[in-house]
Amino acid sequence: MALLITDECINCDVCEPECPNEAITMGPDYYQINPALCTECVGHFETSQCVEVCPVECIPLDPQNSESQEELMQKYYKLIGSNA
Repeated sequence: MALLITDECINCDVCEPECPNEAITMGPDYYQINPALCTECVGHFETSQCVEVCPVECIPLDPQNSESQEELMQKYYKLIGSNA
């Protein structure tokens, strides 16, 4: 699954620079995650970096974007331009 930033976000700016896929951007009211770019850090790190640094724990899994670990890894390979 991709991740989702909820409206509990306090715009603290710590998650955006942690995202290796540049999936996090500022939305109209708070940060948002582009599900097409989010791999939950699969391929980069053992854990989702935005979740690790979020002080208010407002980044759950996005139920609208369910993906297996294999699908997330394939997305990672596509984003980095690899055929692996």
